[in-house]
Amino acid sequence: MSTQKSTQPPRLKKSLKLFDVYALATGTTLSAGFFLLPGIAAMSTGPAITMAYLVAALPLIPATFCIVELSTAMPRAGGVYYFLDRSMGPLLGTVGGIGTWLALILKVAFALIGMGVYIGLFIPNLPIVPLAIAIAVALGVLNLLGAKTSGKFQIYFVVVLLLILIGFIGTGVPEIHLSHFSGYFDSGSGAILSTAAMVYISYVGITNVASLSEEVENPERNLPLGIFLALGTAILIYGIGTAVMVGVIPMEKLSGDLSPVATVAGSIFGKVGIIVVSAAALLAFISVANAGTMSASRYPLAMSRDFMMPSIFQKLGKNGMPFNAIIVTVGSIVLILLLLDTSKIVKIASAFQLLMLMFVCIAVIVMRESKIDSYDPGYRSPLYPWMQIFGVLASLWLLSYMGVWTKVFTVVMFVIGIIWYKYYVRNKVGRSGAIYHIFEKLGQSRYEGLDRELRGILKEKELRKDDPFDQLVARSHVIDISSGIGFEEIVERVSTLFSQFVPESYDNLYRQFFEGTVVGVTPVAHGTALPHSRVDGLRQMEMVMVRSKSGVHLKFNNPATDKEEEQTLHAIFFLLSPMDNPTQHVRMLAQVARQIEDENFMDDWLIAEDEQQLRETILHNERFHSVYIHKNTPTEQMIGKPLSAINMPQGSLVALIRRGEETIIPRGSTIIQENDRITVIGEPSSMKEFHKMYIS
Repeated sequence: MSTQKSTQPPRLKKSLKLFDVYALATGTTLSAGFFLLPGIAAMSTGPAITMAYLVAALPLIPATFCIVELSTAMPRAGGVYYFLDRSMGPLLGTVGGIGTWLALILKVAFALIGMGVYIGLFIPNLPIVPLAIAIAVALGVLNLLGAKTSGKFQIYFVVVLLLILIGFIGTGVPEIHLSHFSGYFDSGSGAILSTAAMVYISYVGITNVASLSEEVENPERNLPLGIFLALGTAILIYGIGTAVMVGVIPMEKLSGDLSPVATVAGSIFGKVGIIVVSAAALLAFISVANAGTMSASRYPLAMSRDFMMPSIFQKLGKNGMPFNAIIVTVGSIVLILLLLDTSKIVKIASAFQLLMLMFVCIAVIVMRESKIDSYDPGYRSPLYPWMQIFGVLASLWLLSYMGVWTKVFTVVMFVIGIIWYKYYVRNKVGRSGAIYHIFEKLGQSRYEGLDRELRGILKEKELRKDDPFDQLVARSHVIDISSGIGFEEIVERVSTLFSQFVPESYDNLYRQFFEGTVVGVTPVAHGTALPHSRVDGLRQMEMVMVRSKSGVHLKFNNPATDKEEEQTLHAIFFLLSPMDNPTQHVRMLAQVARQIEDENFMDDWLIAEDEQQLRETILHNERFHSVYIHKNTPTEQMIGKPLSAINMPQGSLVALIRRGEETIIPRGSTIIQENDRITVIGEPSSMKEFHKMYIS
């Protein structure tokens, strides 16, 4: 039995914008992979390290596409954990959550220790561990101040870092000696592939920003753009940057060099060059540590929300940050710095992260094949399913070239996750993943809770540009009923009305609306109900809005509790959509639900004086204006003109005209008259322009 409660934990504040996402994704990538590993890689591959870095990026490309798709569909804290849990169930979610959290804090600890190589160029005997601990604690405090604050610092770090790296590459390219690339493939394909497996960890930080997706403003836009820009930046800098290292200094000098960037800069600019790139290295390592701490702390938070870790990790501080999760994450980093040799352990953690990204590719296949209507990513991975299959095969191919200890670490992580699941999670969680929706075809059970959860996520999202919600509301039918009419009679009237202009029979409409509401398929809450269905052959969405001031009594089954409940309804929205666009249907339902949950909705709904005002209560405040046409006002210029001749902001239109007791759906030839009340809909920017033109 599940012990989950119906109350939802508080969500993290959305404060990260596009450049924050880019800075966090980029900052977790350009550190040890650029400033330390090229010299080590050169020992195995010689000049072909440039090829090894490019090959290492191949498995990451499909994984990145998949991470972005899942993040835009399910923007929740926890990233990989959340995606694996919701797609393949809590067992794999537990393994992925615990293992990825540990891999992230190992990477943070390694980044802090990695600074020592460049600091040692100037202060050879400085104890690096105490300095690393001090920086870890400082970054922990910074994270407690809020994602917006730590995101701003991340932007500063990354901007300065990129400027220095651009200067390094720009001045280094003219100094390249092509003779240094002779014997490019002498090391053989095996050495290149094994080296690619080693340097793969350089890139994986890009995907860690997914664990912060809950805090991203407009995630459907900012996550894809930010992550793809970061991936492109990383590939360019690694590809060209390693070519500069190979081309500027002899291979015998590069091979085994732990500070190759400083060596190259010193050969071109002398001491000044070494100082500048060493400063860049310190920024890179601190940037990785900051972004890694942010990302890692969201895993205990997300897992505790799902009762897979103690509830103390759900606590949010006064700045809205997961206080205990950050404290435990930073504390774990400090312990690792004190007790372990991170330079050895972090390398073996790369296999586990690669395996998790392989499962992410599988997760996209599971989510799509589950056919859950509410799975509605704002970005869809191209070339499905071949992109995902390539991601799985490329990951397995690269895993085969990794060392024995990396595979042992992966097995250990799986064992730890399985033990935690068996003795802590299994009896607390009654949830299963989307994979059960696929198994339903084979006679297995289907988990409906995931569909409800995804619908809840949709309510938090904005409509997309091609969603005709405002137009749907503007041409909707309105029924204002008197007292003494029951819900069954309302369904009869609405079904009769719909059957006159939609390709569906009265009997089918009645059955779908009435039975769907009574058995609990229809959302019922806050004195409202949303009966809905999809109709084959319907060309566009249709809606009927019903108001009852006195209220309509309804008994229905609550699917969340599986018990019969009663409500008095004052607002009922009947929605029909075409069969071929189920996700848009769910988005429209989510938008209606979002509007009716506004604390002022029901008051406005009940006092609305006419059909036009009823429609306006369900529209976005920022997407419509309702104005009266009077002389001696800016609207006077509209009087006597057809709509087609009136100057309107681009992207806006007059959707309704109220003339006396009549509501008019206007056309281009409709003449505007004095005392008309017009409702204008459009994008927020268009509405601001309309306000300047006719209201201000």
